[in-house]
Amino acid sequence: MKVKAVPVTGFAQNCRIIICEQTNKAALVDPGGDADKLQAELAALNCHLEAIYLTHGHLDHVGAAKQLAEHFSVDIIGPHLDDKFWFDALPMQAQMFGFAPITPFYPTNWLNHGDTITVGELELSVRHCPGHTPGHVVFYHQGSEQVIVGDVIFQGSVGRTDFPKGDSAQLLESIKSEILSFSDEVAILPGHGPNTTVGHERKTNPFISGRFG
Repeated sequence: MKVKAVPVTGFAQNCRIIICEQTNKAALVDPGGDADKLQAELAALNCHLEAIYLTHGHLDHVGAAKQLAEHFSVDIIGPHLDDKFWFDALPMQAQMFGFAPITPFYPTNWLNHGDTITVGELELSVRHCPGHTPGHVVFYHQGSEQVIVGDVIFQGSVGRTDFPKGDSAQLLESIKSEILSFSDEVAILPGHGPNTTVGHERKTNPFISGRFG
């Protein structure tokens, strides 16, 4: 599985382009903004977009999803239904984050824990990891040992829980039961900042060790 990170918006959110190298089909994960930039990246990669996948409903992760879905005639899939209230609140989020006005939109399909998503011949498993938001999901590709985690965990940190319906205890439980269930070699691809590994975070992340949180 080939994955290219494209930072978007002033929040430097890592939109991920997943490419199946056997079919040259692609998916966008969390296109938070800068639709023109993402269209140019897809054109430069000469790949065929077949879906947009969302880890959670915060605007800096979903802001360009509707525009791109309409441009490419593809579905928006995910996150979990428990994040619907964030999609209802997209106009409020735009004001809160300083984004251009946006009207509510909704995914074509919501995702559940244990679902499978596809990109060409690739299959990724869906894990429900609430805490940062109640409907947050992550996407794991076993063949390449990579997990796209949105804002669940970062290098040396974890997602914020001070937004509506955030829950720090629930977030830490999600990390311990889901993220730390992977082997140390699995690469963590977060929504902000550099990539890391499960092993590195298991050993050094102060929130996991209990030094913070």
